[in-house]
Amino acid sequence: MASSFSRILSSKRNLRILSVVGGSVTAGFLLHRQHVNAGGVGRRLYPASAEYPDLRKHNNCMASHLTPAIYAKLCDKATPNGYTLDQAIQTGVDNPGHPFIKTVGMVAGDEESYEVFADLLDPVIKERHNGYDPQTMKHPTDLDSSKIHSGHFDERYVLSSRVRTGRSIRGLSLPPACTRAERREVEKVVVDALAGLKGDLAGRYYSLTQMTDKEQQQLIDDHFLFDKPVSPLLTCAGMARDWPDARGIWHNNEKTFLIWVNEEDHTRVISMEKGGNMKRVFERFCRGLKEVEHLIQERGWEFMWSEKLGYILTCPSNLGTGLRAGVHVKLPLLSKDPRFSKILDNLRLQKRGTGGVDTAAVGGVFDISNLDRLGQSEVQLVQTVIDGVNYLVECEKKLEKGQDIKVPPPIKQFK
Repeated sequence: MASSFSRILSSKRNLRILSVVGGSVTAGFLLHRQHVNAGGVGRRLYPASAEYPDLRKHNNCMASHLTPAIYAKLCDKATPNGYTLDQAIQTGVDNPGHPFIKTVGMVAGDEESYEVFADLLDPVIKERHNGYDPQTMKHPTDLDSSKIHSGHFDERYVLSSRVRTGRSIRGLSLPPACTRAERREVEKVVVDALAGLKGDLAGRYYSLTQMTDKEQQQLIDDHFLFDKPVSPLLTCAGMARDWPDARGIWHNNEKTFLIWVNEEDHTRVISMEKGGNMKRVFERFCRGLKEVEHLIQERGWEFMWSEKLGYILTCPSNLGTGLRAGVHVKLPLLSKDPRFSKILDNLRLQKRGTGGVDTAAVGGVFDISNLDRLGQSEVQLVQTVIDGVNYLVECEKKLEKGQDIKVPPPIKQFK
């Protein structure tokens, strides 16, 4: 990740300001502002001990690792954009969490948050990503879809296949901290790049502020439209500010490749289709991502990425690949078996209802996806889902025949 000084030199936003205003006074002001924000000593009326949040009833990763000493060390620091520790942890302070569901409890306001607040974020990342240590490990990236095998599921059981991820534009603040101008710049950069897609990836952008009633209804019917965030986890992090300004949805003409702009991340990239051809879905996903990145780079921008953390996104839970490969699969018998949860755990898979997080399964149909994001490549994670879902389907078939099933041995997370 760029240092504060190199960020100033590389930031198109600051270069534009310098070029328009000109002069050493403006440059000096920008450099001084960046230095002060990154240098991190603000003047407080009260000591850090008086500002430390009450986390005694909290059940999230942030609360588990934010000690008074770490708070005192970090509370007066800020990123070059002025993002502070208190802003980063506010969502976790305001949302104690569920007794049985442990959330992350903090977000990043920009790429530098992961450096400036590393004393807290590194242990949070290590807990959330099952032992991945950003200080000693490197994240692999692999978008070679030809390496995938056995990627066509039995469509009597698998109803649909989907792969999604996120990407962030380097030099612009993330949704919890971006200004209106930055959010609009993200939209412009992404939409300009998407206009260059050709062939089966060619499509159209629909702005939430400009779409017609007919277009809106069609997007609702297609289940493409995303709504203003209502979850306190997102609203307390500042992600719903100025809604729906500079938000929108792009999809190709075949409606199999989608990009959400300025929702929880700068972009959410989705490849999907009905049926069980996960290999084809992943091939389109990889090809589309590479093409979008190429078009963005042609315009002088790039995605946030680091060797330690992979692709940088708003929530630490999505670092690395940011990838969730999932299927809607019918498992009416297996889902009633007491070993179902253990089988999923050992296969590094997670389940949810087809309506999303915290929804119940209907008719024995589950959304099954990879549990991990960081420390394994995109190819590894998609193959884990393919192998795991094939195993689940085989278990369902055995139960239909009255045969016994086995709990598989745990698979290794980091290879």
